[in-house]
Amino acid sequence: MKRFVRTLLATALLSANLAHAAVEVAGIGFKPQETVDNSTLLLNGAGLRTRLTFKVYAMGLYLRNPATNTAAILQDSGEKRLRMVMIRDLEGKQFADALLAGLQRNHDSAALAALKPATDALLAAVLGSGELKSGTELVLDQLANGATRLRVRGEQRGSDITDPALYPALLLVWLGERPADAELKADLLKQTR
Repeated sequence: MKRFVRTLLATALLSANLAHAAVEVAGIGFKPQETVDNSTLLLNGAGLRTRLTFKVYAMGLYLRNPATNTAAILQDSGEKRLRMVMIRDLEGKQFADALLAGLQRNHDSAALAALKPATDALLAAVLGSGELKSGTELVLDQLANGATRLRVRGEQRGSDITDPALYPALLLVWLGERPADAELKADLLKQTR
């Protein structure tokens, strides 16, 4: 009987560990959950951003409530996290330019004008981060109050950006109708569970 109980316990522990195992993308690990503003977020999906044939960064999307479509993600005004780990060396300006191009592809001129102060603050913070070498972690959080926070190499860059429209606009860079990378969009919406 003891042997049966030990076997059952070992099987249960192994199953629990497999269910909560990290996801790996191009050698970069993404934990099954992260915490933002005391809220537990679950890894919704993770994938690889490529440009032409080059691997640029691995990215994971963390949400309070996992979802498989962009509309559901945008409707949830709660905490979120986008975690990117660079695979290729990029200048801060290259990354900032790519962010701006993604915003321009997914928003009309009126929306871009309304977002300009928030966008300028974020782009300045990215530019102030210097070179984003391979292995650099960049995290964009949506906080409980709707603000956007940027962390690079574990340190906050710039002040929290209070415009609640910024984070949903940023999500469209990767999850919009004209995403930066269609395969990455599919992976982020795949749900890892």
